[in-house]
Amino acid sequence: MTISLYEASVGVFVPYLGNLSALLDRGSAYASARNIDPAILLNMRLYPNMYSLRQQVGEANRHAVIACALLAGREPHTYGDAEPDITELKSRIDTAIDFVQAMPRSAIDGAADKEVAFRFRNGAERNFTGRSLLLTFSVPQFFFHVTTAYDILRHAGVDLAKKDFLGPPRQV
Repeated sequence: MTISLYEASVGVFVPYLGNLSALLDRGSAYASARNIDPAILLNMRLYPNMYSLRQQVGEANRHAVIACALLAGREPHTYGDAEPDITELKSRIDTAIDFVQAMPRSAIDGAADKEVAFRFRNGAERNFTGRSLLLTFSVPQFFFHVTTAYDILRHAGVDLAKKDFLGPPRQV
């Protein structure tokens, strides 16, 4: 049995981006119920040199969008530099979902041996094949940031469980 790059990218990113949006809903409800400014949650981090919750969500979006764009040979969607609130973060997640779902399956599936270059924020580039980009860099990066966002919310006291991270069972 083979798994396609489309299934390993879009098929993974979309449901977990949806789960991430639901985690933000839970964080928002928690803040509201306790009369906490949601910005406090968005600025929380697990350690001083780690990204905040806001940045973790942004990086999860970024890795999903850039990976799919590189595989499909398209320009990635970019977001503004403003610091988004929870509503805007959820909107950005929706935009990321729409963007990756719009990528042609055939282009992504055909990109396994394609040479691609991931550009870091500092301008440095790292070359990959499509397969290695997805399996050794983008998917692990994506899950690091989604997991860290979950962990920040848990650390803040939001009542979450593993099922909230994983979302509903899916058939693939």
